[in-house]
Amino acid sequence: MKPLPALLLTCSLVAQEAAAQARTPLQARCEDTLERAVSVVVSRQQGYRIDHTRSYHDLTRLKGGARANAWVLGLTHTESRVGIKVGGRMLSDPASGYECIAARVEVSLTYLPIVVYIGREFPAGSCAYQEVLAHEMRHLNTYLDYLPKAEARVRAALAQRFEAKPLYARLGQAQSLLQREIDSGWMAYIKSEMARVESLQAAIDSPQEYARLGKVCAGEVQSLIKQARRSKT
Repeated sequence: MKPLPALLLTCSLVAQEAAAQARTPLQARCEDTLERAVSVVVSRQQGYRIDHTRSYHDLTRLKGGARANAWVLGLTHTESRVGIKVGGRMLSDPASGYECIAARVEVSLTYLPIVVYIGREFPAGSCAYQEVLAHEMRHLNTYLDYLPKAEARVRAALAQRFEAKPLYARLGQAQSLLQREIDSGWMAYIKSEMARVESLQAAIDSPQEYARLGKVCAGEVQSLIKQARRSKT
């Protein structure tokens, strides 16, 4: 590697010294003595169970918004939870009237235990049951695959915002301003990231897939539904 020209080396040193001199005493203390800001994002899966106790009528009502004349034969249901804790070490400078905080933002992303419902009209082990179960497994795996992806995106966004330098504010305001930013912006952003999975789920329930399920197993699905409807009349 060739040595740097003397002029470039001198300019670099001058620039570093100017940057150091431009810092206020509080900035120097905060940037040199506080640990780096940290954002921690953890996602947790809480497993799933299969429920075979509800009728397809119940599942249709539970889903809501089903297409006209379409019955919900199975349903994969969960709810997402977002938790955020905020803290961090602080330094204050009464002379300037400012303080700094090396923020620590801890985010937890969780799905409540996932319930995979299969209409009770379909006997366990039957062809119809296996087809509906296979469809719902696609929904289940979409949830399970999506969570680590959401975790990675949220972690990257938080790191870009918080892990560069301490945050500064007037005395007594740093913690509240940080909390306000979390509450007014980050919570909504993270919830929207978690909700993006629902567009993936909707794509699985296409009209073509509903039509396919209605014809599988040599018409067994339609036959079982007709039997259930006759038994109610």
